[in-house]
Amino acid sequence: MKSQSSTLLAEVRSFRQNHPDVRYVDLIALDIPGHFYGKRYPVEMLEKVAAGSPLKLPQNAVLLGAQGGLFKIGDYCFNDGDPDANRRLVPGTLKPVNWESQPLGQMLITSDGTQAPIEFEPREVLAKVLERLQHQGIHPVVAFELEFYLFDKQLENGLPQFARDPLSGDADDQPNLHIERLSRFSDVLDDMAQTAKDQGLDITVITAEIGPGQFEINFGHCDDGLRAADWAALFCRSTRGVALKQGYRASFMAKPYLQFPGSGMHVHVSLYDAAGNNLLAAHQQQPLRHAVAGCLELLPHCMPIFSPNHNAFRRLGGTVNAATRASWGFEDRDACVRIPESDPRNLRIEHRLASADANPYLVLAAILVGLEHGLETKREPIAPLNEDRNSGTDFPVEMLDAVRAMQQQPVLRDKLGAEFVDVYCENKRQDHLAFQQEIHAREYRWFL
Repeated sequence: MKSQSSTLLAEVRSFRQNHPDVRYVDLIALDIPGHFYGKRYPVEMLEKVAAGSPLKLPQNAVLLGAQGGLFKIGDYCFNDGDPDANRRLVPGTLKPVNWESQPLGQMLITSDGTQAPIEFEPREVLAKVLERLQHQGIHPVVAFELEFYLFDKQLENGLPQFARDPLSGDADDQPNLHIERLSRFSDVLDDMAQTAKDQGLDITVITAEIGPGQFEINFGHCDDGLRAADWAALFCRSTRGVALKQGYRASFMAKPYLQFPGSGMHVHVSLYDAAGNNLLAAHQQQPLRHAVAGCLELLPHCMPIFSPNHNAFRRLGGTVNAATRASWGFEDRDACVRIPESDPRNLRIEHRLASADANPYLVLAAILVGLEHGLETKREPIAPLNEDRNSGTDFPVEMLDAVRAMQQQPVLRDKLGAEFVDVYCENKRQDHLAFQQEIHAREYRWFL
């Protein structure tokens, strides 16, 4: 602990020396719906925290709904006195923020690694999964890919408008994969990329996707699963900020346009032993097949994680590469679990089902639990799509059905934690019910 405090203290002092104009630092963490919460600290107080002073925030901040409200979940929120819980600073995440009007810093905080971690905090859930795998001699290497849309900064009657082409001034309303779109939007995309790198994120490839104003960012493969998920979370925050600074809106909403492709979160995962051998490639790739079978078995029960809101379910079965059944295949983007072509050293799965606005900590935790379950049970998967285009098993496509499927699944309750599963499912159930408590204009048109 003394060593960690000295490391954090050195990080804060170095930051203050390199950024003397920064007076405040946002201490932030991801809640269950995938939004950042936290506090803005004077930088001199941050130095005291780094030296060992307590850092406490309300425990129930993790439980906020999609709109920031609190739901009664068991005894949490209204019958527990709203207690504080200890957090800690995440080393290496103190970085400058360049999208605000005033100089600012930000740093991740978490309850994992504290004396009493919050069982339902997303980062803690992933940390426990990774720790269990490490004890089994399994070391994941992870890479995220995130799709997002750019919109015009101004909404029209609350609805998003196509982003304007900076060269022509016209709406970028033609879906295509043309690389020229990267050039036309280079100012904002370059700013996003550089800002991400300034935050310590290892971003690699930028792609113009099919949807109008839609792009994808890939991250480098990382042998620290927590850091890989940190990168995905922080990228969403910085990208929204940079877009506003450049006169756009950026959104990771799963399905902003019904007629155009949705935005996904694709996760590449390979598993290695302590000697660096790819576990999935052993014995003529038999462990790969077992891992795929485990992922597909648990996938229908993880839908509230992969599709965390009403809109995310609209993405399923969409115009391109969005599966409607739990399936797998070699080099097949219609599959939920794709096996990219690679040499044995880099053999991996690509999990393609999650929406871009899903919580990256929980998505990765669910994928790893599926792989772990498959390696333990050693079952054969269903036929790949390459052999049978109709292969696949059904999964829930509505939130309440998905919550019921998740809450009673014994493997998830055991490996993700029963307390987390109960809290998460009730959070999603209450969010869904709250979403229904508004009469849309269409209802009046149809039924008045």
